[in-house]
Amino acid sequence: MFRAAAMSDLPLLRTWQSLPHVQEWWNSDEPFDEEELRDPRVSRWIVELNGKSFAYMQDYSVHGWEEHHFGHLPPGSRGIDQYIGDPAMIGRGHGTAFIRQRMHVLFTAGAPVIAVDPHPANTRAVTVYTKLGFRIAGVERETPWGFILPMEARPPGE
Repeated sequence: MFRAAAMSDLPLLRTWQSLPHVQEWWNSDEPFDEEELRDPRVSRWIVELNGKSFAYMQDYSVHGWEEHHFGHLPPGSRGIDQYIGDPAMIGRGHGTAFIRQRMHVLFTAGAPVIAVDPHPANTRAVTVYTKLGFRIAGVERETPWGFILPMEARPPGE
């Protein structure tokens, strides 16, 4: 289940972002502030299973920033980022499941493309994205948001 992230989630997100398995790939110390939480370009989510929060996910307009590396995609395209905060939930298929669920929501809402930009060395993430239908869509490169491997997914059947 997804619920909108709120300022009251900051302590939990700070705890998760202090963990080595999150710090390795998530290049931000602070989850967000009130102004960022109100930013219409980004939807921020806490992922829960049986009422227990275990992950963070965000989806965003790839056209919301000048010269974004996914700015060439068609209008309505979304980018996604996420991590599992609770170490006990890693390696159990939960990431694949909740990403698939969010992809379905975004495609149903009309997103023509969903893009993701893992670090090329994050083989676990690249494997999950590939399993979910993402394809490599360019060369590894440095961006203002870090070193990335651009990947894109299109709605099923396209």
